[in-house]
Amino acid sequence: MTKFTTLGLAAAVAALPQLGLAQEAEATVPAAVPTDSVFIFNSLLFLIGGFLVFFMAAGFAMLEAGLVRGKNVTMQLTKNVALFSLAAIFYYAIGYNLMYPLGDWAIENVLSGLFPSLGVLEPVGVSAAAADDYSYASTGSDFFFQLMFCAATASIVSGALAERIKLWPFLTFTILLTAIIYPLQASWSWGGGFLSAAGFSDFAGSTIVHSVGGWAALTGAIILGPRIGKYKDGKVHPIPGSNLALATLGMFILWLGWFGFNGGSQLAMGSVGDVADVSRIFSNTNTAAAGGAVAALILTQVMYKKPDLTMVLNGALAGLVSITAEPLAPSLGMATLIGAVGGVIVVFTVPMLDKFKIDDVVGAIPVHLFAGIWGTIAVILTNGDANLMTQLYGIAVIGIFTVVASAVVWLIIKAVVGLRVSEEAEIDGLDMSELGMEAYPEFSKT
Repeated sequence: MTKFTTLGLAAAVAALPQLGLAQEAEATVPAAVPTDSVFIFNSLLFLIGGFLVFFMAAGFAMLEAGLVRGKNVTMQLTKNVALFSLAAIFYYAIGYNLMYPLGDWAIENVLSGLFPSLGVLEPVGVSAAAADDYSYASTGSDFFFQLMFCAATASIVSGALAERIKLWPFLTFTILLTAIIYPLQASWSWGGGFLSAAGFSDFAGSTIVHSVGGWAALTGAIILGPRIGKYKDGKVHPIPGSNLALATLGMFILWLGWFGFNGGSQLAMGSVGDVADVSRIFSNTNTAAAGGAVAALILTQVMYKKPDLTMVLNGALAGLVSITAEPLAPSLGMATLIGAVGGVIVVFTVPMLDKFKIDDVVGAIPVHLFAGIWGTIAVILTNGDANLMTQLYGIAVIGIFTVVASAVVWLIIKAVVGLRVSEEAEIDGLDMSELGMEAYPEFSKT
């Protein structure tokens, strides 16, 4: 063995650890994902998330049908089918482009005539040139996903104002809510507007979706007034719902749909990291709902000496609303606590509304407004980029806008055609007065 051979072997041996480190470092770098795969998986996330959120429409319908009296069940179901259908049309015609001002798809459709054309969103066999962003996702999947959020906002209003509002005035408000009010304020954050620039953080819509529905419902409930007999002689007279089994089914459907609501809001599934984040969001969403339900269960036992099922149902929903503003950053333990605070909020705010004689039939205002505000503030507990003052600023701006805009619409409708059914019609039930139907026989005396 020559001197040079010896030196060469020594150098090779010395380089082995570095070579191994280099190979390990190379192995830790994720392989590049083909653009087709990113496009497919991102679009698939929007579509799967979208139809899960769509299923929440069934959840809202079942929850509300179970919590109203039998003489108003058909009316409530009719409102839910109609509001979703109107939201689908008017968010398409006006709201989507208002929410995303830079989207040329809606602009081209609107400019094509008095009403947008009903053509396909993209050519069959989409190519890189045809897609809005070939490196991201299809326009159709994004539109579908965002539409479901808009429709959910209208569903929140429906339950709070049940049993005394006329059908067509309510649907008129729904059109304006889904076409203008919701998309305009959502554009300030999710459309790259001034709240986004200010640093306001609302991952999946504790404020942008839920508190907007809550503010609109609160404004409508104040203008509309309580149901006959709810507040009498200085006392609150509970009005039990017709079917708590149906209401419980509705809650579980909403719980299921929320995985799409929050998980889909990751807005990407084209990488290992994105999929890991979606799984974390699912886990945090689930445990927040459980925390809210258990907190309401325990608190009602302590306060009323017995558990209250309706409070437990709304406690779970409040937990879901609470985690929606930041479902990714918290640990499982923190997510459970955030949801539990939502459940506590429901138990205390339901009787608080009764003190002010604000009649919310299904508890939508405590669940979606108050828990939505809490969830948006709670972002600062786990998201280091969030700022308390910025979060409060966003809550205030969106709240003031929604209350003012909703009040204007509600008052105009009230002045022009009226909002509330007559006293006789309310006593007979809206199934009879608005739809010409008898109440279900088993509930005919309720």
